[in-house]
Amino acid sequence: MGRLETADKQSVHLVENEIQASIDQIFSHLERLEILSSKEPPNKRQNAKLRVDQLKYDVQHLQTALRNFQHRRYAREQQERQREELLSRTFTTNDSDTTIPMDESLQFNSSLQKVHHGMDDLIGGGHSILEGLRAQRLTLKGTQKKILDIANVLGLSNTVMRLIEKRAFQDKYFMIGGILLTCVVMFLVVQYLT
Repeated sequence: MGRLETADKQSVHLVENEIQASIDQIFSHLERLEILSSKEPPNKRQNAKLRVDQLKYDVQHLQTALRNFQHRRYAREQQERQREELLSRTFTTNDSDTTIPMDESLQFNSSLQKVHHGMDDLIGGGHSILEGLRAQRLTLKGTQKKILDIANVLGLSNTVMRLIEKRAFQDKYFMIGGILLTCVVMFLVVQYLT
């Protein structure tokens, strides 16, 4: 970002493209890190996910700073163009006709400015919607991974519960068999000893 502030007008686009490419590459590495952090042991997983989320937050701030710089540069270039256009305009004296059809020009200019501002608002709205969708995508990815982790834990819990139920069922038959065997032995002892 420091190179971007000190770059001249010809190379500023190259530096912006390099920074954007670096940010995109960092985003792809962060997605891989997020996948790898979910494969960490459970005691390290939460800390790894927290670090990946912090890195994502930092990269989003860099992305926002780059966009702000681009917006300021665009506004500055537009002001310079308008200034040059105004300074390069030549004014001449009126010949014989001193009337100027300004009403139509003013209406046309105001209409163009309204359209320009409307388009800027649309682009800004689209940009904010896109940022919101990206943030929602990241949130939904995290939620999906948490749900999968919970499902894995619940799957293990269901297996353990089935084993416990099966063992309780088998223990019930052993108990009933033991009671019957004890009753038969007591009946035989009473029958033959009395």
